[in-house]
Amino acid sequence: MSHTPHELTEEFPELAEKYHELKTNDAHFAKLADEYHELNRQIHRIETDVEPASDEHQTELRKQRMALKDEIYALLKA
Repeated sequence: MSHTPHELTEEFPELAEKYHELKTNDAHFAKLADEYHELNRQIHRIETDVEPASDEHQTELRKQRMALKDEIYALLKA
């Protein structure tokens, strides 16, 4: 299995401990992290030609991923 880029703990290595704490203790944060994880995996499947998608759809998914990442980052820094 290939490595999936853009995993949250790799995106924010300095916040890995806080990430694990929030994922365990905050249901809203855990839901956002799970959504990000699923979306990121879907984008990776498209980028590696495992799952076909139009350029427009791929762009929309990337925008959704960025919005989730921004929201997650704000919670990590709070």
